[in-house]
Amino acid sequence: MTPFPWNETMQFGFGVLRLSSKDFWLMTPKEIFAAYLAFQPNKAQPLGREKFENLMRNFPD
Repeated sequence: MTPFPWNETMQFGFGVLRLSSKDFWLMTPKEIFAAYLAFQPNKAQPLGREKFENLMRNFPD
């Protein structure tokens, strides 16, 4: 099991988000990760017509 990256998380929380110690420690790791994702380039690509039609066919509801 990989240990939680506390050093990097604190660097991001204090350095990038400029959180106070109190605010940082009130956040959950999931909340910090969500904030981290906001700083990442959007890697999701829109669905093409073919993939969209396949989804519609397989999940018609």
